[in-house]
Formats: sequence, structure tokens, C-alpha cells
Amino acid sequence: MKKQHISDAVIRRLPRYYRYLDELHSRGVVRISSSTLGKRMGVTASQIRQDLSCFGEFGQQGYGYNIMELRAEIGHILGVDEPRRLIVVGAGHLGHALIQNFDFSQGGFRLDTAFDISDKLAGTEINGVVIRSMDELDAYCALYHPAVAVLTVPKSAAQETAERLIELGVKGVWNFTNVELSADDRVSVENVHFADSLLTLSYRIAKTANGEKETP
Repeated sequence: MKKQHISDAVIRRLPRYYRYLDELHSRGVVRISSSTLGKRMGVTASQIRQDLSCFGEFGQQGYGYNIMELRAEIGHILGVDEPRRLIVVGAGHLGHALIQNFDFSQGGFRLDTAFDISDKLAGTEINGVVIRSMDELDAYCALYHPAVAVLTVPKSAAQETAERLIELGVKGVWNFTNVELSADDRVSVENVHFADSLLTLSYRIAKTANGEKETP
């Protein structure tokens, strides 16, 4: 892999490439050109080639990309082939929904434990995932060293809980609390704001209603 700064925009496109390639692979498609892939994804062929060139040389001129090989390469770049342990902190409505419906294993993550402050939830299971008391968090992290925590606690507890997780050695936080967490360079934080996505959709609807075309 080339030693260079990779922009956040490129990094955020990689999962889309991986998802499309995974779909094509499951349908038995063997190879694809950058132009065909670009049309499917709504990006230019040159953008795809430029993005992939950040990580090495892929594909052959006149042949395109071998889907299985490119999928494997992008999966490796994303760390899918390096299983990491993940925990969910906060097993309320949102945490429950994620545990029940989201396939963390597709991203190379192993989820077998969640934590919640409620005594009623401790000792129960959701989709095979054991719910433990928050009192057990320190001991669990010391023993199993989870790499990522999915944070679905109330806003009021978000920063304090994140700081506790960082001190316990968690390297990444998938943050659903709608709070912009303060964190140092020991941890990577990915914030998920549902309202932002909905308002973006609202903007696009309003723009279309006014007869405006969105700039690619």
C-alpha cells in the first residue's frame, strides 16, 4: 500500500465500492470495467481509478477489474479480513434494534456482549448477544480487549461513557448519541446523526420541487 495521506472522502467511498463488488460477486459476475462500475454507483470512471490508485495498482487496461480480487483487496484495506471484537454499550430501543438487525460480522466484527445500566436487562439475551451490567464493563474489557464500542446511551451519559471506554482501551467508537464527543488521538470516533441524513433528504426534495437540479 502506498504511504500517503488518504482523504476522508476517498475512505468514505471505499465501503460503497466493497458493497457493490460484494453484490456483483454474489451474482456470479467475474469482471467489470471502471466505467460500468461508475455508472452503477453514480461516480465517474476516473474517480474510481483515482481512488483505487491511492492504495496500489488494480485492474488491467482493456480487461477491467477482477471482481473477486478487487473485493478482497478493498476488504483487506477496510480491515474486513481482520476480525475485531465489538461491544454495544446501551441496550435500549436503538441498541436493541442494532443488535437484532445489523449484521456486524459483514464488517469483520464479532459481537457477543452488550452492556446496559438496567438491572432488568442484565443476564438477558438479544439475538444471541448476552446483556451484561455496566458494573462488568471494566473486567470484560481487561479480559477480551474489544476494539470497538457502539455507543447508544442517553446524551447525558455519552461523554462520560466514551471517556471510560477510551481508558479501558477501546480504539474506536461508533457513536449514535447525537453528541459530538471530545476524544484524543487514542481513539477514532464515527458519529452517526440520523437527523442530518433526514434533513439532507429534505433539502433534496425541496430542491427538486423547485425545479432545480443537484450538482454531482
